[in-house]
Formats: sequence, structure tokens, C-alpha cells
Amino acid sequence: MKHLIVYAHPHEGSLNNAILNTAVEALEAQGHEVVVRDLYKLGFQPVLTEADTASMRAGQTPEDIATEQKYVADAEAITFIYPIWWTGLPAILKGYVDRVFAYGFAYVAGEAGIEKLLTGKKGLIINTHGTPSEVYDQIGMTAGLKVTSDVGIFDFVGIEAVDHLLFGSIGYLETVAYEAMLEQVKQTVSTKF
Repeated sequence: MKHLIVYAHPHEGSLNNAILNTAVEALEAQGHEVVVRDLYKLGFQPVLTEADTASMRAGQTPEDIATEQKYVADAEAITFIYPIWWTGLPAILKGYVDRVFAYGFAYVAGEAGIEKLLTGKKGLIINTHGTPSEVYDQIGMTAGLKVTSDVGIFDFVGIEAVDHLLFGSIGYLETVAYEAMLEQVKQTVSTKF
């Protein structure tokens, strides 16, 4: 299976980086072809501009957007790995969605409503956050994050969300807890794809 991982964390030694490496190793061990798009290393420009929109309406998608759209189009499975910052996606990943999952590429409006142009692809989201998971569960944040990302992004364009892992209390745990998280990542990517 062709697998695209869109990764958004600026620090090389982060837990998110360990999650990325664990996911890649587990997928490749199963024979999957994996492409990683590390948005920070790429210096991805996240701001959707008036020029971008005008170019796409004229059928001339800007080169950086077209490059990312080719990776998305070629993928059978897409995984987003990112930390939760201010209850959402880091700006660089939000901008990736704004620019790459564009009208005419990821969805269009049809007579019956929204036509989902990425149907048939599988999706996984893996998040980290500093707040304890129990707190996010109690205040509805866990459910809210799943709705906004799994439904609001993936399902909106036809990607089937196969799972969404949220790891809390990052920065406050013992090593064994982080090792358990990485094992869960390994098991998830090994069984869902």
C-alpha cells in the first residue's frame, strides 16, 4: 500500500518525531511504500493567498500545492502526525489542509451536495498534547478533536478515518509511558493498514 505521512512538529528530538519514526518502521516492515512530508523541514508556506486561489480557479495550481496534491493523489493511506496546540492543528498543518485539500482537488460542489474526491483512501491521525487525557475526555475536547479532524477534514473529502490516537500528559510522564505510546502506534499502523 502507498502510504503518505504528513508530519508537523518543529523539534527533531520530540515524541512526535519518535512517533513518526515508529510509524515509518512499522509500515515499511509490512512492505508498505512510505512517503513522509515533513512540513517544517520542507519550509511549507501555509498561507492560502489570493494569488493561490486565483491561479487554481484559472486551472494553474501553484507548483508547491501541485506537488503536495500529487503525493495525496498517489497515496492509498494518509496519516497526519502533529501536536495539539491551542486545541487544534499547528498553523503549518492547518495551512497545508487549506492549500492542498483545495476545492476542485479534494472536493467539489455537485447537484447532490459536496462530492468527496478523495474517496477510497484510509486515514489515521496521531496527536500529542500536554493536558492529561482524562481532562480532555471530561471537558469534551477529545470528542471535539475527533469530530473536527476525522469528520471535518478527512470525511469531508472522502478519506475513511480508521483510527485517531491522542496521547496526553506529554512532558509529565515516565519513560515507560512513552514506550507504551510508541508500542500503541506500532500496533495501530500494523493492524489498520
